[in-house]
Amino acid sequence: MASPNPYVGAVITDTRGEIVGEGTHTYAGIKHAEILALEQASDRARGGTLYINLEPHAHQSRNPPCTDALIKAGVKRVVASMEDPNPKVSGRGFEQLRAAGVQVEVGLLEAEARRMNEAFARYIRSGTPFITLKSAMTLDGKIAPRPAESSSTDEFRGTWITGPEARAHVQELRLQHDAILTGIGTILADNPLLTDRSGKARRKPLMRVVLDTHLRIPLDSQIVRSAKDDVIVACSLPDHKQLEQLRKRGIRVVVLPCRIDRHPDIHEVVRALGKLEIVSVLIEGGSRINDTFLNADLIDKAFFFRAPIVLGPDAVPFARGRKRTPDELKRLRFYRFGNDIAIEAYVRDPYND
Repeated sequence: MASPNPYVGAVITDTRGEIVGEGTHTYAGIKHAEILALEQASDRARGGTLYINLEPHAHQSRNPPCTDALIKAGVKRVVASMEDPNPKVSGRGFEQLRAAGVQVEVGLLEAEARRMNEAFARYIRSGTPFITLKSAMTLDGKIAPRPAESSSTDEFRGTWITGPEARAHVQELRLQHDAILTGIGTILADNPLLTDRSGKARRKPLMRVVLDTHLRIPLDSQIVRSAKDDVIVACSLPDHKQLEQLRKRGIRVVVLPCRIDRHPDIHEVVRALGKLEIVSVLIEGGSRINDTFLNADLIDKAFFFRAPIVLGPDAVPFARGRKRTPDELKRLRFYRFGNDIAIEAYVRDPYND
């Protein structure tokens, strides 16, 4: 994982079109993809072509400008998918390369490249994370049976709403995000762990974020007992004794301004997460959390699982109290997981909105 940096991969071919260098950027690895590819290619990079998914950077960061290294190595052609979404540097890399006589082509596999770095684009342009709203629901838009029928493990009549294939993909979604966010209602009702159980390596742990106005989160809950500097609780009217108990257990408690309704200001929550270099957030909450984020216009992407069951009018809806017209979903993709279907769609464009 490269967060909070972008995902970048580079390939260099020599004058005969043979691959002579490859590089992939990882945050811990420090060196950029272009530099790794140049080191592997050595002298064979001269007169060759660099293929890369993101504009080479021309500014001083943790590393010297990659454009300087490319020019010095004698690379004659750069084929890039897209400009850097950072408005402070976008276009400067291409400009410097062209000024040095390097042929620059932009746009190859651009849609795929933009999708790959959509979270980075939101974060670098706004300082706030890219937010994905995930929900599993029935055909009639319900996320749980009426409370009297619910169990402590979020099961319905001995089985989950969605099947094992869909639930396995949820772990993949968690793997792709820096943080997972839910509300205190979900913690009290289901006592979840909210961990990444994909079994795949991460650069940094999945942060678990709980919105809890009055700090009602139980000290014996799974999320508190399993905390290893990876739990953040956002509140606005805390019980100070509880606050100290949580902090002693390694829970990071963030006290934020509250709205008129005495709940945490959700925009302040999102800004606070951005300051912690959390680039992407996956929401796995209940009706009220879903409604809060939708009404605040903070959702970038939705990932909805639909199971072939119906729970009826008394069951818990996907969102409570939503009064305004729903946002138009764009760029829809459809998937199938066993007997369930899933819809992935965008609410906002992280590159423009």
